[in-house]
Amino acid sequence: MVRGMTKTWIAALALGLVSLTASADPAVPAKKAPPAPAAKPVTVKLADAKGKAIGTATLTSVDNGVSIALDLHDLAAGDHAIHVHQTAKCDGPDFKSAGGHFNPDNKHHGMDNKEGPHAGDMPNFKTNAKGGVKATVVAPNVSLTAGDAHSVFTGGGTALVIHAKADDMKSDPAGNAGDRIACGTIVGDTVPAAAPTK
Repeated sequence: MVRGMTKTWIAALALGLVSLTASADPAVPAKKAPPAPAAKPVTVKLADAKGKAIGTATLTSVDNGVSIALDLHDLAAGDHAIHVHQTAKCDGPDFKSAGGHFNPDNKHHGMDNKEGPHAGDMPNFKTNAKGGVKATVVAPNVSLTAGDAHSVFTGGGTALVIHAKADDMKSDPAGNAGDRIACGTIVGDTVPAAAPTK
């Protein structure tokens, strides 16, 4: 009797396995999760130490980071550093309220530093003789993806800061780039201009 029951149980188990195998037909493709929506471009309005608007920077997600299209005016002619700073606050005239460079990996400053760079580091840009520029730089170590540790929206947002001089790409903490001369907060689709001087 026990032997008969065992055979019956084994037969039932075999039928169940066959049924499961049939239901997992490899010819039927599994449903893919919908792709994550592309991050929307963000326009940052920049202002100088006196609260005067000096143009915009449009941030767009690209394969190698974030592309920053600059359309600026009324700066000093020459080379300037630009960085993403850790705090979405731009109180003039010194913009120290923006904090240090955005640096979630706790690295040293500089794209040419073997122990760097900060996530907020990127190439310099150059203005013309009238202090204007239309150019694009790429910040390779940040993203526009909410929830990503390198997202410019981390902790409620960050700030885009322009310096008086060029970044030497190796010196801590900011590449000997001089004073912070313009700032704009990065907090979402519509970004307010920097706060005027108190």
